[in-house]
Amino acid sequence: MKMILLTIGFLAIAFLGIAVKLIFKKDGEFSGTCASKNPVLNQENEPCSLCGAQPGDKCDSDTQAA
Repeated sequence: MKMILLTIGFLAIAFLGIAVKLIFKKDGEFSGTCASKNPVLNQENEPCSLCGAQPGDKCDSDTQAA
């Protein structure tokens, strides 16, 4: 029983650590999720597969998903 409670506690801490920006910042969101902006992930300068944004453009995935 102790192991289950300990596991749940660690999962809760991990969730809060990841979501701290979403929880405590007004209109918080994960920023920089468009892979076209990351030069390590996009070495060939391809557009974003989700929104079609070019590497220098702003990702419009929020408007596409809604």
